[in-house]
Amino acid sequence: MNSKLFVALQRLCPQHLLSRAAYWVAESPSQRFNQAFIKWFIKKYNVNMTEAEHTDPKAYVHFNDFFTRALKAGARPIAEDSSHLVSPADGKISQLGNIERGQVFQAKGHHFSLCELIGGDYELAQQFNNGHFATIYLSPRDYHRVHMPYAGELEQMIYVPGHLFSVNDATTEELPSLFSKNERVVCVFKTDFGPMIVVLVGAMIVASIETVWAGLVTPPRRILQRKSYTKAANQPIQLEKGAELGRFKLGSTAIVLLPEQAAHWLSELNAGSPVVMGETIATRSGKSNNP
Repeated sequence: MNSKLFVALQRLCPQHLLSRAAYWVAESPSQRFNQAFIKWFIKKYNVNMTEAEHTDPKAYVHFNDFFTRALKAGARPIAEDSSHLVSPADGKISQLGNIERGQVFQAKGHHFSLCELIGGDYELAQQFNNGHFATIYLSPRDYHRVHMPYAGELEQMIYVPGHLFSVNDATTEELPSLFSKNERVVCVFKTDFGPMIVVLVGAMIVASIETVWAGLVTPPRRILQRKSYTKAANQPIQLEKGAELGRFKLGSTAIVLLPEQAAHWLSELNAGSPVVMGETIATRSGKSNNP
């Protein structure tokens, strides 16, 4: 389908209604439906079930249980070097590079505002001036849990309401400011090199986003929401490198944001590079961005 037509159809369709309907279908307890759909999905997208903790499709209660399946112990070794940052997810690099003048590169001819991406927090955005970003796209066949690129303490979570456009290549290349338009959950961490943000971006038919500390984050009321998790709020949450952060139920994209000179992306990574959770994607620069 022509990419312009594809985006136009997405604008016209009831995105949230379709996605919420998909959620309820994916949570259906009907074993007959689930087993047929799961088997079809595995074949259609060539899902590698040999690495799953439960290899038998019959082991899953419903489709979302299968979609967010755990992997066998050791299936994703975490790079041990303390100076290495790891991929938060399986997928492919959509783009990575530097944040320039508060703009993040999306695709040829398209950038989006860092401040808009994280919910309009100008002071927080300033901490990432001239920093670094990596956008990782998770395809339907991928493992759909998102993990910590580096050890950190959760400071706040921001839910940003928005659209639910597809995040596939056709839409990314055609629709300006896609990632700052879509519904998303912004997770802000304090690390020993300064702040780090992992953004979980929703998409068409992505019926929910979960985090390990808050459970189901979407769908809530579609208004901007912020929650502090600092020690002052008596809810300190420390997550080690490689620890599960959250998961997508059908879909999508994770964006890692780092401050200036915090790290360097591996030179061999570029747009289209495949990555798996736990492998090194960046190395520390040695400079601390803590105040």
